[in-house]
Amino acid sequence: MKQGKIYFASDFHLGIPNREKSLEREKLIVQWLDEIKKDAAEIYLMGDMFDFWFEYRTAVPKGFTRLLGKIAEISDSGIPISVFTGNHDMWMFNYLQDELGVNIYRKPIVREYNGKKFFLAHGDGLGPGDHGYKFIKKVFANPLCQWLFARIHPNTGIGIANFWSRRSRMSNGIKDTFKGEEKEYLVNFVKDTLKKEHYDYFIFGHRHLPLEIQIGNSWYINLGEWVNYSTYAVFDGQKLELKHFRQPVVK
Repeated sequence: MKQGKIYFASDFHLGIPNREKSLEREKLIVQWLDEIKKDAAEIYLMGDMFDFWFEYRTAVPKGFTRLLGKIAEISDSGIPISVFTGNHDMWMFNYLQDELGVNIYRKPIVREYNGKKFFLAHGDGLGPGDHGYKFIKKVFANPLCQWLFARIHPNTGIGIANFWSRRSRMSNGIKDTFKGEEKEYLVNFVKDTLKKEHYDYFIFGHRHLPLEIQIGNSWYINLGEWVNYSTYAVFDGQKLELKHFRQPVVK
């Protein structure tokens, strides 16, 4: 890996709320990638790039060509790009890996940079509670369920998925709010994990709120999302910062 900065972003949710807004956001993300490729040593895209994604054997959802092309360009230049599956695009299989040269991760991973230990994950299904979602995730991850969905014609399957996407809270402009550390599943997960092993940084998406929370000598960073915030994190080898693409994050 070349010397440079490590970048992290999550929850682009391309596809919502409509084609025009999604395309506008996609162009902004491509601008961000163009800017960071100048000094990036590695890039992590940590889940829910798409509000829906399913890879049929011979077809993938239409659109997103600007983002996919930019990722391929950066990957071809020798900068490693890692993509996490999120709860909205868990049905990524090997298309992006084969076509774009990215690494696909479906579970949390641990990395170490300059002596700092990073715990990286999309964040869905971690921590106590949320049993309803954890059950649904198991259903969606079941190979039989994936096989059955693949039997549905893409026009119908993707149409159904897009219908439900348009009914989501995010698609309808409803922002998540912070309700205190004790009610945050991921904060509780971090605290429980630190009882067993030390990590300097826990970096997640999924929560849709840009968050920086110090827990002992460790930091929980939530990357936010790009529908409302356009936030990302960057590690320069010494410190990690949460930033807004166009203006400083208000702390």
